[in-house]
Amino acid sequence: MYLFFVIASPQLFWTCYNIKKLTVNLLDSRSVIGDLGWVAYPKNGWEEIGEVDENYAPIHTYQVCKVMEQNQNNWLQTNFILNQGAQRVFLELKFTLRDCNSLPGGLGTCKETFNVYYYETNDEERRNIRESQYTKIDTIAADESFTELDLGDRVMKLNTEVRDLCPLSKKGFYLAFQDLGACIALVSVRVFYKKCPFVVRNLALFPDTITGPDSAQLLEVSGTCVNNSVADELPRMYCSAEGEWLVPIGRCMCQAGHEEVNGSCQVCKPGFYRSALQTKSCSKCPPRSFTKVEASTSCQCEQGYYRTESDPSNMACTTPSPITVVKKGKTAKNSISVSWQEPDRPNGIILEYEIKYFEKDQETSYTIIKSKETDVLVDGLKPSSAYIFQIRARTSAGYGGFSRRFEFETSPYSVAASSDQGQVPIIAVAVTVAIILIALVTGFLMSDCCHTDSCAETLLFRRRCGYSKAKQDPDEEKMHFHNGHIKFPAVRTYIDPHTYEDPNQAVHEFAKEIDVSCITIERVIGAGEFGEVCSGLLRLPGKREIPVAIKTLKAGYTEKQRRDFLGEASIMGQFDHPNIIHLKGVVTKSKPVMIITEYMENGSLDTFLKKNDGQFTVIQLVGMLRGIASGMRYLSEMGYVHRDLAARNILVNSNLVCKVSDFGLSRVLEDDPEAAYTTRGGKIPIRWTAPEAIAYRKFTSASDVWSYGIVMWEVMSYGERPYWQMSNQDVIKAVEENYRLPGPMDCPTALYHLMMDCWQKDRNSRPKFEEIVSILDKLIRNPSSLKGLVNPSNRVSNLLVEHGSPEGCVFRSVEEWLEAIKMGRYTELFMERGYTSLDVVTQMTLE
Repeated sequence: MYLFFVIASPQLFWTCYNIKKLTVNLLDSRSVIGDLGWVAYPKNGWEEIGEVDENYAPIHTYQVCKVMEQNQNNWLQTNFILNQGAQRVFLELKFTLRDCNSLPGGLGTCKETFNVYYYETNDEERRNIRESQYTKIDTIAADESFTELDLGDRVMKLNTEVRDLCPLSKKGFYLAFQDLGACIALVSVRVFYKKCPFVVRNLALFPDTITGPDSAQLLEVSGTCVNNSVADELPRMYCSAEGEWLVPIGRCMCQAGHEEVNGSCQVCKPGFYRSALQTKSCSKCPPRSFTKVEASTSCQCEQGYYRTESDPSNMACTTPSPITVVKKGKTAKNSISVSWQEPDRPNGIILEYEIKYFEKDQETSYTIIKSKETDVLVDGLKPSSAYIFQIRARTSAGYGGFSRRFEFETSPYSVAASSDQGQVPIIAVAVTVAIILIALVTGFLMSDCCHTDSCAETLLFRRRCGYSKAKQDPDEEKMHFHNGHIKFPAVRTYIDPHTYEDPNQAVHEFAKEIDVSCITIERVIGAGEFGEVCSGLLRLPGKREIPVAIKTLKAGYTEKQRRDFLGEASIMGQFDHPNIIHLKGVVTKSKPVMIITEYMENGSLDTFLKKNDGQFTVIQLVGMLRGIASGMRYLSEMGYVHRDLAARNILVNSNLVCKVSDFGLSRVLEDDPEAAYTTRGGKIPIRWTAPEAIAYRKFTSASDVWSYGIVMWEVMSYGERPYWQMSNQDVIKAVEENYRLPGPMDCPTALYHLMMDCWQKDRNSRPKFEEIVSILDKLIRNPSSLKGLVNPSNRVSNLLVEHGSPEGCVFRSVEEWLEAIKMGRYTELFMERGYTSLDVVTQMTLE
């Protein structure tokens, strides 16, 4: 017999996974006190030996070394092992094995392997198991075997092997070890399973979760919001086969009156408050207000100080500081100069003034001007008309009250009126010409335009179109109000409808109410989240009948569904751009509740492209992309994040003009350009979403740029599904490992480079929408830059950038250009209006 002892270092004994929190032992032979009690057959085969390590701690080994005898078949069976619900368990073996060549005579029957089996059952009393009933796990061989010399030095070479058992479906199982003639000692047998441990993430509790039976499986687990927190849709994470939590989606938010501190929600202390779920921390009560109780959602004004119902909760309480002296200065037929004195007790340094004015007896339609000076020239008024003026001051403590009403009157028409009136036809012509030019510039997407041979029309392709910011005194800001609706200036900041305590107020502020009698529904064209989508006609009093799209709210809706349905109208109503879907109005005073928008004849962009595969020129496709980028630039300038930019959410009209739509997932950014909106839940369109938005739920204009890159890929591949048939989890993993979509067939290299720039992992390295628009403009102006293809096909393609357009066609003056487009008679008019160069012409706007 060649029995042997084992002396091992602590390092050898504890060479295992340092993942204590992620594994649960079902069996560990090293931790058993007393005999293991395993069954050996025959009885003179495997033998249990009690030993001690160098620290004199008892250890149990099973040894067998029948190498001198023929036809060995020695079995060792463990006790019954409960799997505790695990469908995949791991077996870790530590053993030593004798090198057969070191045995006397080099026995030909000696083996250097042994076999491991298991038998799964619900009957833990069954010990008599036939050999044929076992399922083989594997044949185990040693990486390191020992010799007789090693025995003399008492240094053993310990082997460690790990195997897994799956899928398991019964209560438990037995393990069995088969020896066919080896000299072996089992030093340690450990059976364990892996789990994702209990964790609190994003204010949600995720329980201990046993991993799945498949090594590649991800288990979706819903979290439970911690105390004093809520979520519209519960957060979720995925438990991997290795016991790791992956891909956190959504989060809980502390209830009003509470704030997040170290992963839990704590009450706001007296003197602090938190009113909205969008803010993360408790805020100190604004000046001249207080709260004496915990968990306050607002602060009470001190005695003698006030805050109006429309003032936000973070505005300071103030005492009235009205302006009492307002004087009229120089008047003209279209303007009045107004000045005033500072209030006697301004309650701090005056930051600015608000001047409110309206035509007498027209109080529902008024305008507000903001100025830092104590005088202002108000223009754009009607001749010989009376106007009412009111002024108030703002300090760091908030607004004071408006002054009393002051009535001033503009001058009547002057003697020179007749000569001015004589210019009316000329001005009308100028406006008409401007509108025609804008239509030409923005309409280059039309297929007829893309086939032009004319130098004049080619110039239109190569000139930038869009709105320019209105010129305005930097110290003045003007807003117009009509029947409670704000008419914003050209560039403004988006207002989140969710910040309104009463959602109906947001709807009525941003969307026009339409009488249902003005609408004719013709047919159903689709189904939306809340009800049917129809096409029809809208005829407002005194206006022509126009086609419209009509979204309806299905019967039996809840108040939350109605609020969410109209919330999209509250968002859409704030936008005014040729590449953003235009809201016509809403119907809320009768049923069904409706949202009325302009009608887009060609439907969604993805479907439209699939129907017309290969039918457009590159210039037309780039023009579509330019329109989408222009719309997104507008949203970005307003501080607005779309979150669901995809070809399915782009609508196309009969002139191939693309317009951004579907604002159901959209949210707003804070003033800080680096700030990101963290959502409270909801589904994420994985294939279109930036990695940081998937992993951390952080949405910015930069994440919209990533989505825009996917839209570019969709357009250039004519509606192909991004990442094809890959699962969402495969997409997440591939993108994280820096995989990017390949260039579509016949895609210009310049466009694919722009896509790759949009897919930069570092969001700060991605281009801004303003840069994207500029890049696409340059490509349109230089069609030859689109001829190099990243993935050319062998087929004859109709994707010609331009059909016969002349190279190097340049106009030297506005006059030459107008003559070329048969509008030379307007040259003098253009000069008078300041359009003296082609650069100025390209910046022409509808204004």
